[in-house]
Amino acid sequence: MGFSPGNRGGGGFGGRKSFGSDGGGRGGRGGGSRGGFGDRRGGGRGGFGGRGGGGGRGGFGGRGGGGRGGGGRGGRGGGGGGFKGGKTVIVEPHRHEGVFVARGKEDALVTLNLVPGSEVYGEKRISVENDGNKIEYRVWNPFRSKLAAAILGGVDAIHMAPGSRVLYLGAASGTTVSHVSDIVGPEGLVYAVEFSHRSGRDLINVAKKRTNIIPIIEDARHPHKYRMLIGMVDTIFADVAQPDQARIVALNAQYFLKNGGHFVISIKASCIDSTAQPEAVFASEVRKLQADKLKPQEQITLEPYERDHAVVVGLYKPPPKN
Repeated sequence: MGFSPGNRGGGGFGGRKSFGSDGGGRGGRGGGSRGGFGDRRGGGRGGFGGRGGGGGRGGFGGRGGGGRGGGGRGGRGGGGGGFKGGKTVIVEPHRHEGVFVARGKEDALVTLNLVPGSEVYGEKRISVENDGNKIEYRVWNPFRSKLAAAILGGVDAIHMAPGSRVLYLGAASGTTVSHVSDIVGPEGLVYAVEFSHRSGRDLINVAKKRTNIIPIIEDARHPHKYRMLIGMVDTIFADVAQPDQARIVALNAQYFLKNGGHFVISIKASCIDSTAQPEAVFASEVRKLQADKLKPQEQITLEPYERDHAVVVGLYKPPPKN
């Protein structure tokens, strides 16, 4: 069961936008319409549930193909760590490089465990035999991770390929950071910024085992305080849930994001303006980003995993067009 282009739906349950002139209404039966902001044509791609994205049972099962890419199937093996995979689990590459789908009785999003034998937040692990070698994957729960929810919602790109450098703002205890650490692999780096000292202690413990995570216990509003610790990065991921989130991302981009780099921002509407409609809040945040040389290319809501949340993906200081 390789990846099929599958239902090119509107990315699951939530609405979806692609900023730009060639946008276009192509909604899918997943229920999201696709408005305009990128320079790309075409509609969204569903997650990996055959019903538009994410699987209808609230979990993340589903029986469709996922995404547009694909690739060979992984090895077969027993489901380790309590994963309900039955006797055979097949692990296939997701179209986002470094992300995989484990197919068994239930389908699950997984990442290749950078530190086999260890877990970070009680997640399930799956061991798969491949050419006589045991490979361990960690199940990625979209109810605990905005990035996983966006992937299952059918986001076009996360810009975190193996070997890339990611600045993660709002790292908390390291749940999603650990999966980004898996994705970028031993050649990549994750600079994880967290202001809370309590969460920071957990983050430091995660980084003790994962040498590609650099924990920074600082306020992301003041990037000058940690400018000596961070080189230029390919991507900024932000989940800081603050009213001035757009400004925080823009400040960090000025310091650390390379020209032509990307940003991925999780926006919680109620943290910015609890009195306004979520759609109005998201549109307002997009305008703030555009004013700071951040060019949004895609917006996707995170239902059914998170209520009134959106993820916006875009480009920083795009190179001039010839």
